[in-house]
Amino acid sequence: MSRTQPLPSDRRPRLLLGGVVLAILALAVGAFLVWFVFFSSDAPDAPTIEGAAAVVGASPQPRDSAADQPNSGAASAATTTDGRWVVDDTVGDFTDFSSSWVGFRVGEVLDNIGETEAVGRTPAVTGTLDLEGLTLARAVIEADLTAIRSDQSRRDPAIQRALETGSHPTATFTSTGAVELPAIPTEGAPIAVTVPGELTVHGVTVPVEAEMQAQVVGDVVVVVGELPVDFTAFGITMPRAPVVVSVEDEGSLEWQLFFRRAAA
Repeated sequence: MSRTQPLPSDRRPRLLLGGVVLAILALAVGAFLVWFVFFSSDAPDAPTIEGAAAVVGASPQPRDSAADQPNSGAASAATTTDGRWVVDDTVGDFTDFSSSWVGFRVGEVLDNIGETEAVGRTPAVTGTLDLEGLTLARAVIEADLTAIRSDQSRRDPAIQRALETGSHPTATFTSTGAVELPAIPTEGAPIAVTVPGELTVHGVTVPVEAEMQAQVVGDVVVVVGELPVDFTAFGITMPRAPVVVSVEDEGSLEWQLFFRRAAA
């Protein structure tokens, strides 16, 4: 019977070294796969008034719009913006974020990867604008946080747990007091305005100032904006994972909204 010959002494260190190298490579590949599966993605850009306006220009107008019914008694948006406007969820498509949505953007640091951004958005948005000449009399926006989808779907359960959407499913922004606009919104002429209000998230209400841009496109009022936010002010503990070194407590809320005149 043949016997296994012992390895030459000069081969043992090389085999040991090779095993260590393979183990390190396996750990590195595993870490990369965890990052790729759970966190890798190209975060979508922040909304712009130009991009949002282009969406409306490329979208078909509804058959029952005021533009198609000149004798309906409804004034054209190009003529006046007075009255109540409501969020329209038929413009664009949420699959490419060209629809109405509200979302967040926050920085994070991943182990062996570095800095990146996490972005989450919900298309389940309702809201109204009340306009009177050069005055924004009132703005109310409500978002269903249970419908938030991030740029990497495997993040979503952690986001839902952090926001405790089972107990606090909605976020609401309500303006506080009338706001004078720099100009009456007209076709192709965006305006910028700061709107003070109250933001309620996670059952906590905090006074804020939202930076918004608005533009009229056909019979649609387009609104985009950004609001810096400290999540800890709302009692939110940012989610963690083994590959995540840190997640910033401060980030921003973002929105892209399309409004049409409310039915009489």
